[in-house]
Amino acid sequence: MVIAGFISLALLFSTLSLSAAALPVNEEAADREELNVKEMILHHLADTYEWQIVSNGTKELTLPLPVILYSKHTGWHFFLSSRLSHGESSYQGFRIGAEGKYAGKIVEIASGGEDVTRPLDLSLTKNAASLLFSSLLLMLLILGVARAISRDPLKPQKGFAGMMEMFVVMLQEELIRPAVGKDYARYTPYLLTLFFFILINNLIGLIPLFPGGANVTGNIAVTMVLAITTFLVVNCTGSKEYYKEIFWPDVPVWLKVPFPLMPLIEVVGLFTKPFALMIRLFANIMAGHAIVLGLTSLVFISVSLGSAINASMTAASVLFTVFIDFVELLVAFIQAYVFTLLSAVFIGLARVEAHPPVSSESAHQAE
Repeated sequence: MVIAGFISLALLFSTLSLSAAALPVNEEAADREELNVKEMILHHLADTYEWQIVSNGTKELTLPLPVILYSKHTGWHFFLSSRLSHGESSYQGFRIGAEGKYAGKIVEIASGGEDVTRPLDLSLTKNAASLLFSSLLLMLLILGVARAISRDPLKPQKGFAGMMEMFVVMLQEELIRPAVGKDYARYTPYLLTLFFFILINNLIGLIPLFPGGANVTGNIAVTMVLAITTFLVVNCTGSKEYYKEIFWPDVPVWLKVPFPLMPLIEVVGLFTKPFALMIRLFANIMAGHAIVLGLTSLVFISVSLGSAINASMTAASVLFTVFIDFVELLVAFIQAYVFTLLSAVFIGLARVEAHPPVSSESAHQAE
């Protein structure tokens, strides 16, 4: 995390410095179109059909991604996203919508030139490509650590392998075992995968240059899939006592019949738990990205206010952005830890067992 932090900060300083140098302050600055901060932030948080590598404000170097579409009228279409540009060109009867509810999405064009509908879109977008990259990177890291430990399991590990071993032992002994209970070994692989998957995507999202910067864990579709996975693990492996507490809880009968008030509340609780997991991770990561982008935009907003004000605002922007970047490094770990912790707690609650009946002899001894 420390290495990732220093890399992120170095890239941030260089990006801000180059960007500020590329925007000279002169008398024409006031005539320039002001930066739309809201549009800029939403554009960077949104998913796209290409992956930007570098840009100097006028020219961009991007990595085109494969577009996979199915139209009810013309069938399947396969091409690279470089065939399309935002709202300007079309290819094979498709273009990227410039406004409206389909803004930024590929739409099909009618013979008259108007947008008709959204085709079935299975394209590899920036977030999806970043997801594949981070998953492959995670697999390589974990398999590399496993290979290093398997050579001599009793030898203390050093370097990256030792750090990963420390993380695994900490998560297993201080989080998974206490939260899940005696069946913790059954769920340890899933929970460890969940933690490291979220952590590595959080950290990669903080790196401002390719192949980082994608808003993967700040995308609600990704956090929804993670939450649904936890929901399935919890409810597909729950004990009989767990379902008894849901559909026939230990409360007065009038709360269960004739109107099943408590069972309804328990059933609603089944869905509010994964919903909370989904929203918590999505909101925290997206908010962090938005704050960093908002602070960075101060450099460009103040260009038209003169050299002195722009220099002071640039310094303030850099200082606050560096501070927020350090906070985001901490948040990246905390959110991965909290998501894994709550998942483990929900699994532990689903593995509850029936309490053995208290015999009369035990009751007398207790008295």
